[in-house]
Amino acid sequence: MRWAGQQLDVETPGTLPGLGSIAGLVRSVTTPEFQGITFHEVLARSALNSVPGSALPFNWTVNPYRGCTHACRYCFARPTHKYLELDTGEDFDRQIVVKTNVAEVLRRELARPSWKREQVALGTNTDPYQRAEGRYRLMPGIIEALAGSGTPLSILTKGTLLRRDLALLSAVSSDVSVGIGISLALGDEVLRRRLEPGVPSVRGRLDLIRAIREAGLPCGVMVAPVLPWLTDSTDQLDHLLQQLSDAGATGVTPLVLHLRPGVKDWFMQWLTHDHPELVARYESLYAHGSNASPSYRKAFDHKIRPLLNKHGFGRNSSHRSTPIDGMHRAEPAQPPLF
Repeated sequence: MRWAGQQLDVETPGTLPGLGSIAGLVRSVTTPEFQGITFHEVLARSALNSVPGSALPFNWTVNPYRGCTHACRYCFARPTHKYLELDTGEDFDRQIVVKTNVAEVLRRELARPSWKREQVALGTNTDPYQRAEGRYRLMPGIIEALAGSGTPLSILTKGTLLRRDLALLSAVSSDVSVGIGISLALGDEVLRRRLEPGVPSVRGRLDLIRAIREAGLPCGVMVAPVLPWLTDSTDQLDHLLQQLSDAGATGVTPLVLHLRPGVKDWFMQWLTHDHPELVARYESLYAHGSNASPSYRKAFDHKIRPLLNKHGFGRNSSHRSTPIDGMHRAEPAQPPLF
């Protein structure tokens, strides 16, 4: 992909529903490098998002982007686009809000006497290393602001663009704790292209894990989502875990597909088109909420635990020291717009 020399061809006013009235909107732009994508550049009022009282191992997040060109059909964060009066389907994939001043705002917030240097998580809503990051380069400033203030940080991503910042992350890890998690669950490239059309290849992410480890950093992996009857067979999971072990992953957290409102309809449209034979089974499996039925999850737990132990990712495995339980994407019920 060509990141150098990108030019903005078109500038249009923010006339999409909701966007025109949002304070801070500077302009909406398109470029030939991102066919069909519109970037809405805003001046953010805040950078730190509080997520208190959750079961997660952090209380603060930073999200430089809203919407994501990874276009994962199952993405947990799709409902957040409703707060912009945009839909959770194609708008989420194609209408990307960019907080162009996020690093500057973050530095001011971290300088406050009240800041206690609690861990900050990046990648909890939409991916900070989606393709747009190659254009806007927001992450280096964010990383430098956090590390410079003595704030530990963690990053969860599917984006191989993270490799660009490995030298920086390695350098700041001598001053603050740095956790890195890679999301990789679909080992079948055909299925990946159908479900995650904007996500780098399996091989690319395995190579990224190796590069992270070679840089001296830990690298956990989120095997999420595991898709019932599509990616959950013992053979499939065994093969994927072997690949992750060979790549040097320092921890694995598997999670079964979660279908919250605003995501379920979009995913089920895909399932109806690509795997109509599974529609009734999924409707039954998710009939009572966003999680798969307790019986399925119990059976999956019995299946996955021996495999985790086999490949050195079990809870008592001495050489796997950095599991990333809790690094899954989660935002407040009503996340702040900016």
